Amino acid sequence: MAFGEWGRNPGRDEPHPILKAAAEQAARTETPCGAGSLVWRAWGKGRPLVLLHGGSGSWRHWLRNIPVLAARRRVLCPDLPGLGDSDMPPQGATPAIIGEILRDGLAMLLPGQGYDLVGFSFGALCAGHLAAADHDRCLSLTVVGAGALGLQRSPTELVKVRHLEGAAREEANRYNLAELMFADPARIDEAALAMQDLHTRRARFKSKGYANTDSLKQAILRSRAPLACIYGEQDAIARPHVPLRLELIRSLREGARTEMIPGAGHWVAYEAAKEFNAALARILAPESAAA
Repeated sequence: MAFGEWGRNPGRDEPHPILKAAAEQAARTETPCGAGSLVWRAWGKGRPLVLLHGGSGSWRHWLRNIPVLAARRRVLCPDLPGLGDSDMPPQGATPAIIGEILRDGLAMLLPGQGYDLVGFSFGALCAGHLAAADHDRCLSLTVVGAGALGLQRSPTELVKVRHLEGAAREEANRYNLAELMFADPARIDEAALAMQDLHTRRARFKSKGYANTDSLKQAILRSRAPLACIYGEQDAIARPHVPLRLELIRSLREGARTEMIPGAGHWVAYEAAKEFNAALARILAPESAAA
């Protein structure tokens, strides 16, 4: 299959029935990335909406959002370089270079079309650089659980899992989800654990270390798209100072819109999917109405 040519995604390798069903409904294609390819999946029809997942993750971070969004939009989710099914970027790649890889891929997939852009955590950083590199086609930028704004990240202590298997590995995955991704550990379900295990096994690109920089802030200042943000009130990288991030986002762009989801953690789009989907709908409402 040629670059940019869409085909069905069988989803045979998915470790959980819910993940398998979502993968089977996707169309799959590839665009260039380093010496290999960037893997994209898409659902639905309508005005394009691009979702970028978090660090050490994959398209699956948006599992509870894709069905709702794809009811009205053409939803495109890449696996970011060196994560999920995508190949590694060139050696020494930065979020700015990843933004250029994504820009070039979208030029192949959406020739002559604009798109709305949403990025989560490390994906928010890449989204900012994509928006800065693609002024004419990025129609809006929404960052979710974003770091790299020049504000100190709250510490999280994760345990290493690569050397573990069986019950010990599942226990470590559950601990890490509770420490970083969820505000309420009771909301960690089998699908979240399956994703966490899959993501840690396939992650090769190291995204750690950017959250305490101001790389996203600088990218936003270079971009032109209308800006918005969504945070969980109990986001582990930001609490108890989430309001400072909302204030900063509002200071970076006139008319920037901000949403905070009560009781939710860093992976707000999964833990509080209903509330997140409603918040994103409010942010995208003017764009959706114009589609």
